[in-house]
Amino acid sequence: MIVSDVIDLTGDDKDDLQRAIALSLEESNRAFRETGITDEEQAISRVLEASIAENKASLKRTHTEVWSDSPNPHDRKRQENCPVGLKNVGNTCWFSAVIQSLFNLLEFQRLVLNYSPPARMQDLPRIQKEHRNLPFMQELRHLFSLLVGSKRKYVDPSRAVEILKDAFKSSESQQQDVSEFTHKLLDWLEDAFQIKAEEDREGEKPKNPMVDLFYGRFLAVGVLEGKKFENTEMFGQYPLQVNGFKDLHECLEAAMIEGEIESLHSAENSAKSGQEHWFTKLPPVLTFELSRFEFNQTLGRPEKIHNKLEFPSMLYMDRYMDRNRDITRIKREEIRRLKEHLTVLQQRLERYLSYGSGPKRFPLADVLQYAMEFASSKPVCTSPVEDINTTAPPAGTTAHLPPSASTGEQPDTYVPAEGSSSGPQAQQHQRVSIHKPFTQSRVPPDLPMHPAPRHITEEELRVLEGCLHRWRSEVENDTRDLQASISRIHRTIELMYSDKSMMQVPYRLHAVLVHEGQANAGHYWAYIFDPHQQRWMKYNDISVTKSSWEELVRDSFGGYRNASAYCLMYIDDKKPFLIEEEFDKETGQMLSGLDKLPPDLKEYVEADNKLFEREMKEWDALQARKLQQEKLALAAASVAAQPMCTEPCPPDNTAAPQHDPEYMEQQSPTGDSKHLQEDTERAISKAAAEHDEKSPEALLNTSQSSHPDSEVTSDPCPPLDPEQDNSASSPPAPQRVVEVAIPNVGTFVIQSKEGGYDDEAMMTPNMQGVIMAIGKSRSVYDKCGPEAAFFKAMKVEYTRLLRFAQEDTPPERDYRLQHVIVYLVHNQAPKKIVERTLLMQFADRNLGFDERCKSIMKVARAKLELIEPDEVNMEEYEMWHQDYRKFRDTTVLLLIGLELFLKKSYVEALMYLIYAYQYNKELLAKGPYRGHDEELITHYRRECLLKLNEHAAVLFETGEEIEVNAGLSIMNELVVACIPLLLVDEMEEKDMVAVEDMRNRWCSYLGQEMEPNLQEKLTDFLPKLLDCSTEIKSFHDPPKLPSYSTLELCERYGQVMTSLTLNRTPADGR
Repeated sequence: MIVSDVIDLTGDDKDDLQRAIALSLEESNRAFRETGITDEEQAISRVLEASIAENKASLKRTHTEVWSDSPNPHDRKRQENCPVGLKNVGNTCWFSAVIQSLFNLLEFQRLVLNYSPPARMQDLPRIQKEHRNLPFMQELRHLFSLLVGSKRKYVDPSRAVEILKDAFKSSESQQQDVSEFTHKLLDWLEDAFQIKAEEDREGEKPKNPMVDLFYGRFLAVGVLEGKKFENTEMFGQYPLQVNGFKDLHECLEAAMIEGEIESLHSAENSAKSGQEHWFTKLPPVLTFELSRFEFNQTLGRPEKIHNKLEFPSMLYMDRYMDRNRDITRIKREEIRRLKEHLTVLQQRLERYLSYGSGPKRFPLADVLQYAMEFASSKPVCTSPVEDINTTAPPAGTTAHLPPSASTGEQPDTYVPAEGSSSGPQAQQHQRVSIHKPFTQSRVPPDLPMHPAPRHITEEELRVLEGCLHRWRSEVENDTRDLQASISRIHRTIELMYSDKSMMQVPYRLHAVLVHEGQANAGHYWAYIFDPHQQRWMKYNDISVTKSSWEELVRDSFGGYRNASAYCLMYIDDKKPFLIEEEFDKETGQMLSGLDKLPPDLKEYVEADNKLFEREMKEWDALQARKLQQEKLALAAASVAAQPMCTEPCPPDNTAAPQHDPEYMEQQSPTGDSKHLQEDTERAISKAAAEHDEKSPEALLNTSQSSHPDSEVTSDPCPPLDPEQDNSASSPPAPQRVVEVAIPNVGTFVIQSKEGGYDDEAMMTPNMQGVIMAIGKSRSVYDKCGPEAAFFKAMKVEYTRLLRFAQEDTPPERDYRLQHVIVYLVHNQAPKKIVERTLLMQFADRNLGFDERCKSIMKVARAKLELIEPDEVNMEEYEMWHQDYRKFRDTTVLLLIGLELFLKKSYVEALMYLIYAYQYNKELLAKGPYRGHDEELITHYRRECLLKLNEHAAVLFETGEEIEVNAGLSIMNELVVACIPLLLVDEMEEKDMVAVEDMRNRWCSYLGQEMEPNLQEKLTDFLPKLLDCSTEIKSFHDPPKLPSYSTLELCERYGQVMTSLTLNRTPADGR
């Protein structure tokens, strides 16, 4: 280090937070110990060695999580003007995030690229050779030069990482912390530039550009045991605590003031201690470390803080500068006074908005309005318990009584209140009395909708209404005044520093380093602003994509998921040289690409680009040989079977070049020329005209009668695969016969070699539809070959599925379960997604059971090979198919839950229905056709809880210890745990009514005589049931789902939906 008074603000001996960062680098069972700088270097050695070892070991792994390069170098080719990514060589995503952030500081980039090693390198102190700073600096130059001019989509930083690994010796492994790495990286670069600066400026005080770029100074003003002091200190990365603060300014305010500092502003000498920090010089690049870890003393391990913390894209640092010390203190005092006043106003407002002394509180204006409504209701002259037929039999027995013989009248029929459910009793008579199951009483038809006073005079009503109306108006005015005052104070505080004099030190956000995961593991990436394109870019290892401020906010502020900003890099907005491009001094043209590089690096990058170009040429030559072999094999197969076309085919070199063709329009490798493509198009048009008016079923039946012996098989022909071309003396491969049933068409016999297909896959509706479409395209295949037949079959199958998607089918015949295409069409998926999905179905290996299907399968696979990466967004494609898998999982949950419900196995059914609702709700949030009928699932979830509540109440009423405990166990573990799920959506009125019914049932026991032990259990249980919180407590894990074939799932789902239709009652809410 060149400056002796540089303060290490990321040291390990600060507080619990720093201990948490240190512990996150160790195994959870390892005792904590404070470390010095030597141990820091050993920790870095451990992670670097682990990274290199994992990179080498990954070559031997086959686990799906191990990432590897695409064998096709064209997939690894850099798109024009697209930034270059960095390969993650094993737990080094932190390296990529930091290096990319620094590389995109163009001033830092120029410093690194134009760095030249000192001439006296052999005479350096031994400590410098041990640390290997200069070799790392040279490798960093190579890495930066590749990021500037490489033709690769991403480059491998392994050599730079290996240099770091060699600098320190250790054999243990752990995850490296990004802030610690950044701190050490700047130290190494500072040392390297210091050596060069001392050589270049003999006799003068050397100037280190790294210090000028990243280091600033602050003045510490404070009181220690009553004595005032002032110290000037340097800083690099400035650490900020996150916990307890809502935005970056609050973090900075807290970091700038430590302890009690009242004595700083008063004349008398106090014994209190504290200090303030005032920046005297800010660096051009201002970096904040957001400390998102805290040490859990109970668990003995660090935990990540996921709280939301907002930060601006433009940060004004005026209020923290020493030159503004006096005015900032005045403003801080004013803000403190305003916040105190704000607290008082908020407390007063809370008394108006949450009025009452019980567990439930309501706005006072609403309470007065309810009192006014009660007073204004029509008076009732009778007691609410009078005029009720007390001679009626107990509830639940009326259904078994015969009609009155003396009067010849039927018993009265009562309909349960909305939200309640009818009992499971069998209806033995034409008309029965239906009791309300939770209050065990019947409701007289003349009972008013709301309670009302029994006696009130007109004078009393007039006086009371006048008072209530006046009081309500006063309360509403007071509430509005309080809310307006609170808003004014908030606005005043927000604008406290908005005057022009406090907006003279602007810093613009340059990069945000994001961490996703927990304290001891996770993934890093970076958002970096491109000032020339005026947009944010996301640098995620090898992937560099366009982004937006909205995406950055979602991933960086925290509170949304496990991702949050870990490091913020701001740059001085008044120093444009930090991000300005370099221009040629002679021509005045902006330098770009290889022109930005010094001669040695330009030569280095050109050599690497030549290697990459040679790799692409070798790949192209290999693919050309494979293509030629495939053409010859297909030509031999076509000649042996039947000529594809009577017109002669022109040679290969007649194909005209195409400009950016769509992959479905490109000629696949099985074709020979542009003329063959035109012949194919004419054949498709002709075939479509001949057969469009016939239904698929009729056409396929026609082909059956024409070729009774070979419905979906073709004439024998030479095998396509050379390894299958056995000699005549070889025994024939074992054959097996399978019947494939296609709905509405018939059953077909297929012969195939053993192991040539998957029986279950052959029976899926998707595969049956593809086979039917290929059968329908037989005549096109015979006339013009497999490519024309492929287009015809694709059209037939897509038309069939589109017709399914347009049908209005009942739930028991949901085509979305049978065909993913129908699901995608229903939800308006992009055309490319639908197209690729259908292509994948025609490329299924199970189509290799006969030559015709196999040829069409090969065409489909060739089309898939032609798809360029920018034509189909594979992330979006996977997202759609992941949603479909979730839709099927939701269906399985709903299916099993409803089957168990119909069997009255309510305990087992509940978890399936709960998770079916949760999964379905997530799907419906993306679109109305992504999931199932929400009302249906809501109804049976609610009914299941009501049934369990009723069963638990019956057990409680027995008074037997075992039954009572069983009933309360059902309530505590199932019903009470699920009530917040019903309350969280207040728009579902029936759920709210059901919850009230369940609570009323148990509250009705309070007025009844019971054993003391039952009374005690009830008293302990009721507070849990009456808890109005919508916070979802710990819950059961999702049930493990069985694996169903598509046919089995559709059949069982149809059966259960049919059963619900037959058993549906008016209470079903359908």
